[in-house]
Amino acid sequence: MLVSLFMGFSCGLPLLLTIGLLQAWMKQRGVDLTTIGFMSLVGLPYTVKFLWAPLMDRYVPPFLGRRRGWLLIAQVSSALAIFLLGRTDPGESLAWVSVAAFFVTFCSASQDIVVDAYRREDLTDEELGLGSSLYVYGYRVGMLLASGGGLILADHVSFASVYAIMALCMIPGIATTLLTPEPPAVAAPKSLWSGAVAEPLLEFFRRDGAVSILAFILLYKLGDQMASAMTQPFYMDVGFTLTQIGAVVKVFGTGATLFGAFVGGVLMFRLGIYRALWAFGVLQAVSAGCFAILVYTGPSTLWLAVVIGFENVSAGMGTAAFMAFMASVTNRKFTATQYALLTSLMGVPRVFLSSLTGFFSAHLGWVAFFIGCAITAIPGLLLLLKFSGWATSKPAEAVD
Repeated sequence: MLVSLFMGFSCGLPLLLTIGLLQAWMKQRGVDLTTIGFMSLVGLPYTVKFLWAPLMDRYVPPFLGRRRGWLLIAQVSSALAIFLLGRTDPGESLAWVSVAAFFVTFCSASQDIVVDAYRREDLTDEELGLGSSLYVYGYRVGMLLASGGGLILADHVSFASVYAIMALCMIPGIATTLLTPEPPAVAAPKSLWSGAVAEPLLEFFRRDGAVSILAFILLYKLGDQMASAMTQPFYMDVGFTLTQIGAVVKVFGTGATLFGAFVGGVLMFRLGIYRALWAFGVLQAVSAGCFAILVYTGPSTLWLAVVIGFENVSAGMGTAAFMAFMASVTNRKFTATQYALLTSLMGVPRVFLSSLTGFFSAHLGWVAFFIGCAITAIPGLLLLLKFSGWATSKPAEAVD
């Protein structure tokens, strides 16, 4: 269980170093909103990690075993990449910033692949629920340290120093990898193409409704992701200080998200996944539009807490239902590859469509932008009609 917690921390730490914290650094250095939005494209590895996931199944490093060997490589590379990102300067060369940020996301996405596989192989079916829960909590703590802690630190030291400190924070994950045992051996695919790539993908795409499932995964959290992509420069435009943002948005907001995930998990047992997706999806859409309220209230800590509390609780509930949905459509025989495919698709809107959010917010204004984000959630909700006959009170069951 502790391994799941520390590996979750190690996976959550790098994510926001190339989103929220980097956006704040770019905004401080005078980079325009459109460019800040396009910087979301450095998150591309999160959306295509399924392309090299089979390589990490098929080949075994010459040290520590298949899972721990790849984990050590990914974690050490992540620490180095984070440090190098801090050596760049958004005000001098955006090209080098982009290269370094892309290196961070590639190493981070590789770590995610191996940790997911390790957790599935290391824990029994009875332990997976608690292990996955601790992984999520560790992940959120890592995100909180990188975003909230990073922003608060940036009010007192340089961003280069902040990124150096965050690189050192990868040490607990590296120590966990060195100390934990290799999970029980699982036979590696005999061939890279047919065994590790083709069979898992063909099994999924031969199902009835496969295209609808993929479209739903792309669209369900679209409005929420688009709104989140530009919140950092939005808060700064409204007039909030980095300390206010770090304390309320990151610290309080993380607690609200964890609370929402817990409440969402409990409610799903009563509602079933289908009705939960509807209820939580509507709340997500409304909460995305509520950011517009802050344009009129100004830098009020109270109103920031109200909006963030509502948005993060809604997002936490929506994520809980969304993850349950993806688990339920994954064949247990091909969990690693299929889950990598689905989680990769989940990140597509964050990377590609969110890259345009800077352009939209600059030309529409903040109020119209956030209302537009709420409207953008509607297609994903309408796709739920495709699954109207699919309702279950057992959200964790896999489809065989």
